[in-house]
Amino acid sequence: MSAVLPSHLSTAPADDAVRADARLAWAREASGDATLTLVRASMDAGFRSYWRGEAHGLSRIVMDSPPGLEDVRPWLRIRDLLEMHGVRVPHVRARDVELGFLLLEDLGGATCLQTLETLDADALMDAAFEQLLRLQAIAPPDDLPAFDSAMLLRELALFDDWFLGRHLGVTLSFDERAGWESVQAHLIDAMLAQHQVLVHRDYMLRNLMPVEGGVAVLDFQDAVTGPIAYDVACLLRDAFHSWPAAQADAWLARYHARAQAVGLPAPALAQFFRDVALTGVQRHLKVMGIFARLHHRDSKPKYLADAPRFLAYLDAVVPLDPALAPLGVLLDRHVRPRFTAD
Repeated sequence: MSAVLPSHLSTAPADDAVRADARLAWAREASGDATLTLVRASMDAGFRSYWRGEAHGLSRIVMDSPPGLEDVRPWLRIRDLLEMHGVRVPHVRARDVELGFLLLEDLGGATCLQTLETLDADALMDAAFEQLLRLQAIAPPDDLPAFDSAMLLRELALFDDWFLGRHLGVTLSFDERAGWESVQAHLIDAMLAQHQVLVHRDYMLRNLMPVEGGVAVLDFQDAVTGPIAYDVACLLRDAFHSWPAAQADAWLARYHARAQAVGLPAPALAQFFRDVALTGVQRHLKVMGIFARLHHRDSKPKYLADAPRFLAYLDAVVPLDPALAPLGVLLDRHVRPRFTAD
């Protein structure tokens, strides 16, 4: 179903008045409720936005993904793939990819991160593992992007360029640069040596929704083919919540046992712990760079408040691996003093 839109609408911002009128008209037609009204529910970092309304007594979400600015098809493609293989994702009630509108079920306004104090942590992790194991059992499409060396290097460069360079004003010396390059090579080798599976890429509490019978998975549109340790590292070394180390390790062992039981290619437990640790280091460095970029480029300073969390994660791993010693030098020389001063 497609309403007729002005020719400029494909590149209009999501809050443009013409776009808003078209969004409401489409939502009323798609829901079959001419009295439906919409209020903003949330907005992505990009141009995608979400709107909540009630139709025939049921709450619904409208995803607005303006064509030319935020193509809805990648999101839909991964959503459909996950749902086909039993992963709990938002149900789509109506779709129009040409206009960039979707009518979705309403999973509620609060994520697992936001409702964490009301949830049983063990049950939450079991539910998160259940969905993750289903996701990882899916054969990645042949044309899906891969966590290859080039992508991993680009991600690590975020730490160098944005966190060290832009945020801290650090220019690495010749020796520091050589050490940093050796650390990058070590991390990339460790990640590429792992079995490669479908990777959500941001599998953490803020992208999981509490639903009846477990959790639903959000924000999956950037899925790639990558190392089996990646998503469980995201979950247990969460960017916005720190679990006690002993508890996280116990959960990791539980996940490992379940992964092996369902036939996923997880290595022996000791090797898997090492894989998760090194994969986590790469992700922590990337996210520190992203948070610095959000602060300096996008005027979103709140994310950098979580930077000490990543330093604590790194402190738990870096001293245990001699190949990471140059990273330890960078942290001690340039990062730790800044946090102490702040």
